Amino acid sequence: MDEKQLQKMIDDTYEQSREETLRGMLKGFYNTRMRSIVILVWSFALVFIAGAVISAVKFFEAEETKSLILFATIFLVCAHWVDLMKIFAWQMIHKNNIKREIKRLELRIAELSQTVKEKS
Repeated sequence: MDEKQLQKMIDDTYEQSREETLRGMLKGFYNTRMRSIVILVWSFALVFIAGAVISAVKFFEAEETKSLILFATIFLVCAHWVDLMKIFAWQMIHKNNIKREIKRLELRIAELSQTVKEKS
């Protein structure tokens, strides 16, 4: 197998990996295989959003400095947990992409090794 054919195969693989869009990644995340993780992420996110909203309302109703500090801290902690849930979901989306790319590379390596064996 000459160098031009190898370069063409590598270029084809590289172009296939660029076809993955944000819509495709989200579609891969919201499939039946990932249902438990999606439910986990959304349930925790909703709990922390509710905690942040409740603490924000209580913050504006509070009159003592100690209560203001408490509710502001609860709000910030809940907001950070919501961010962590988003980051976790984003990492799961990328984990699926990485697995898909590894499978493509394994297939390409198998094809290349088969072609090399046939040539020699």
